Amino acid sequence: MTELAIHADRAQLGIPRFPAHPVDGLAGTSFKHQHLPNILADDERTGGFFEVHAENYMGAGGPPHAALVKIREDYPVSLHGVCMSIGGPQPLDKGHLGRFAALVKRYEPALVSEHLAWSTHETTYYNDLLPLPYTEASLRRVAEHIDEVQEAIGRPILLENPSSYLLFKDSTMSETAFMRGLVRRTGCGLLLDINNVFVSATNQGFSALDYLSDFPMADVGEIHLAGHTQQQDDEGDLLLIDSHNGPVADAVWKLFDVVIALRGPVPTLIEWDSAIPDWSVLKREAQAAQMLMDRHAPGLRQETLHARG
Repeated sequence: MTELAIHADRAQLGIPRFPAHPVDGLAGTSFKHQHLPNILADDERTGGFFEVHAENYMGAGGPPHAALVKIREDYPVSLHGVCMSIGGPQPLDKGHLGRFAALVKRYEPALVSEHLAWSTHETTYYNDLLPLPYTEASLRRVAEHIDEVQEAIGRPILLENPSSYLLFKDSTMSETAFMRGLVRRTGCGLLLDINNVFVSATNQGFSALDYLSDFPMADVGEIHLAGHTQQQDDEGDLLLIDSHNGPVADAVWKLFDVVIALRGPVPTLIEWDSAIPDWSVLKREAQAAQMLMDRHAPGLRQETLHARG
């Protein structure tokens, strides 16, 4: 019997398929299949977690699932959706939501998240995570979508703040107020992407520190860190692109240090989704995040590792 079949049988009996690895206070990385041999051979497997994009695992089986099973046996997993279009004007795709819910049941992830964005129009699906106006009507619609997702998966989700390149004239509230309203109405948590904050602040000319001071930190259940690319807009001004194709910038590390000092350590992910480096490079980025968290809460790391042992 295959590993996947064994895990399916356990699920039918109501038995957890995977160990309940704790994730609190740990730094993790995006899981890339080319890194699997190095991860499995790593003699320094002392913690951490991996995040996967849900849409890459919506097929029934095959090598992607076989690889994820191996990772899930030894590590906590964060399931990150990118195509739910929670911020969109049209109803959620029932088929997509069903596949998403099946993945949550199949892999019992420690964390489940999606984006405050939209990516569909009628039957067209875009690769981009598009912004939405922050109005009372949008708040009601997004809250309804979050309720629908949480009902389908049987647990709260974490909603990620977007990277923004424009503002809507129709917006009647700030992004932080909008997200605070979603938490209040739905009971969801928040995924704070600090690189997105820095990108948006630079592009729109506001203070990243002011944004973070108004962010509902108590509701943050995960943090994302990533690299960005510098370009110029049509007028020659600096434009940052949330590209996930390089190391975390120094300014983002500094903001992360500020956030952890205020919020305390929470699961923190290094996102790197293109121009993928060797495993050793990605691992060093996660170790840097772990060192900063350990500095602010030196006892939490050992408690978490003891629980896993």
